Amino acid sequence: MSIAVQCQGCGANYKLKDEFAGKNVKCPKCSEVIAVPGYEEEEEAIGQNEANDLHSAFRRDKFLLRQKHMSINQKYHVWDDQGATILFIERPTHLLKNIIAAFGFIFVLVLMIGGSIGLIAALDKQLPDAAKAVIAIVGVIGGIVLSVFVLIALMPRRHIHFYSDEQRGEELLKILQDNKVMLFTATYTVLTPDGSLLGRFRKNYFYNLFRKRWYGFDAEGNPTLIAMEDSLILSLLRRLLGPMFGLLRTNFIIREWDPNGPPGRILGEFNRKLTLLDRYVLDLSDDRTRTLDRRMALALGVLLDTGERR
Repeated sequence: MSIAVQCQGCGANYKLKDEFAGKNVKCPKCSEVIAVPGYEEEEEAIGQNEANDLHSAFRRDKFLLRQKHMSINQKYHVWDDQGATILFIERPTHLLKNIIAAFGFIFVLVLMIGGSIGLIAALDKQLPDAAKAVIAIVGVIGGIVLSVFVLIALMPRRHIHFYSDEQRGEELLKILQDNKVMLFTATYTVLTPDGSLLGRFRKNYFYNLFRKRWYGFDAEGNPTLIAMEDSLILSLLRRLLGPMFGLLRTNFIIREWDPNGPPGRILGEFNRKLTLLDRYVLDLSDDRTRTLDRRMALALGVLLDTGERR
């Protein structure tokens, strides 16, 4: 496994072989001496970066996700690299509530338009044609506007829940959908089981026209990461040609993010496997010191699928 280092002189990033662990090397660009961390230093850094009460399911660098099909709710099983199930994730669809919201939309729309038609019919002889036209227009426009408000009010938010197993006995993490309607931006809040804020994710639909991006923030609102499609050329081809039976499947690169500068070092990748079923690999091996909270990383992985409606 390679060791990721960064030159303090010029900021260049390198991946070195394991044989350089604990040694000093010279940067080929600026000749600055780089101290390569040894395994003991990395293990100590990992211990400092991970919470003491972190569930064992999150104490790893690789997560395998498989979406369960033939189910009303969106469900995922998460495996370790040995194939053992370590987590169960569910995003309820709320089918009944959505049906009620749709019926509410139709009922209000029919009521408003029908009421305007009935009013025109009742006052047919007393009203001039111009007044009838105004009543009809107000009935239609008002019906549409009021119906949309009713639909939004009745529509449920679709939160995401992480459990230790499929019996849902222990909830380990929760992702809240902040807004019911997401026209231009989408934001999600990640919470621990006790309700403590862990971080947030945001995407802008305008930016996603050419290349999909997700932005991550910590609990204080500081930017921490950016997840981008692996290639601008491939992202344009995906929009023109579609997934091409999985040959142009969407993969993401996860990097450190500074809004005032270019994307930082690579933290990991989220790749869709070339299979008929929806299977994904979240690989964070590049983040050897685990500066990225694995709970936030896995939350991002799920959002890169369900949040993109893949």
